[in-house]
Amino acid sequence: MSYQRRDFLKTTALASAGVMFSQVSWSASSYKRIIGANDRVRVGVVGFSDRHRNSHMPCFMNHYKELNFDVVAVSDIWKQRRDEGAAMWKEKMGHDVVAYRNNEEMYAKKGVDAVFVGTADFQHALHAIEAVKAGCDAYVEKPFAETMEDNRAALKAVKASKQIVQIGSQRRSGSNYHAADAFIKSGKFGPITMVELTWNVNQPGRWRRPALLSQLKESDTDWKRFLMNRPSEPFDPRKYLEYRLFWPYSSGLPGQWMSHQIDTVHWFTGLQHPRSVVANGGIYMWKDGRRNWDTITAVFDYGPTNDPSSGFQVTFGSRMHNGDERPTEIYYSNGGELNLNTNKVIPRGGLTKRHADEMQMQANLLTEFSLSEVTAVAASANTGGDMLTSNHVRNWMECIRSRKQPNAPVEAGYYHSIANIMTTAAAHTGLKATFDEKTQEVMVGGKAFTS
Repeated sequence: MSYQRRDFLKTTALASAGVMFSQVSWSASSYKRIIGANDRVRVGVVGFSDRHRNSHMPCFMNHYKELNFDVVAVSDIWKQRRDEGAAMWKEKMGHDVVAYRNNEEMYAKKGVDAVFVGTADFQHALHAIEAVKAGCDAYVEKPFAETMEDNRAALKAVKASKQIVQIGSQRRSGSNYHAADAFIKSGKFGPITMVELTWNVNQPGRWRRPALLSQLKESDTDWKRFLMNRPSEPFDPRKYLEYRLFWPYSSGLPGQWMSHQIDTVHWFTGLQHPRSVVANGGIYMWKDGRRNWDTITAVFDYGPTNDPSSGFQVTFGSRMHNGDERPTEIYYSNGGELNLNTNKVIPRGGLTKRHADEMQMQANLLTEFSLSEVTAVAASANTGGDMLTSNHVRNWMECIRSRKQPNAPVEAGYYHSIANIMTTAAAHTGLKATFDEKTQEVMVGGKAFTS
């Protein structure tokens, strides 16, 4: 029974994934049948960041020859990274790569068809807008947006365009996650009653860049362009390089880590955002001048907005001390649990047949089985060419060719950003955050959250 169910799940997951299994579902000869398949896709880099260098680059290198892609430009407002990026890509591609001082210069030349966006958290949505308005497809890192104003503007711009935008939520290109989605949607798991999300690390230097701080000079970058639509303040190399520690340039733990995990809730259930969020935490360990908490617990209420009697709770807990960096995502029903660390569905804690018979009720009785082959989640900041991200980058490249929707379309980013901003609002105000469907605003204390 469990083997039959497992085989069924694999088949269903692959069908629902569409082009997810790039290595299997596409071959080089397939592209010859697609209009424009022989045209080289010219890629630009928006922000030669650590994420781009250590993750986008090796993943792109896995697939670019077969799919006829090329990197031709690097745009970065810091001269040091701009020059490093152009030099590294020149070495990889075997030809000169143009270095641009900013995105306007790059887009004005009309020499790129697609871009990687791996800039600071608060810039992602704004750089996505620039890309699609320039007629470029974009791979946009998460979090998609840190304010609802940016979130709404970016969604509108992408939807008004014909561009292919892939949000960097790479779990959406994992076979185990597609199997989990198929199983939950099949109804065999039963109604979700609880979801536990955790992400704990113990790395004193996480998100710090002490060696680079002395290298960054205001004269070598464009601080005003860095700030974009954030309030003006004096040049600060820490906020430039260690932005993940400082609001309003990043929400920190929610934007960096929760955005990945909460996205699975929206995907598996079809719900777009929480009904409410409360949060607590603080800076308990790393008192190094940061603004963003090193510890947070957020509690979410999810369910239909028109039926408060139906729903489930989600918790997200994260700490940057005493942690082994093994992100946990466990879904519970009254029949057992679906664990995306072990990739197993097990009946532990679930209602047994005897209990169901005693209560004279129907119950989802689970037997243990494996969801699919394990696709490991790379949790470190520098994931390298991990399988999930490699699959995800390839899916974006394939969709640029086919013009089909990618695994993580712009809506995925819009919805995870709502949950992220609700968490930020609750954390900053100490109040319960809700969402106004009509105005598309995050609400706290009877008014829209803006800072």
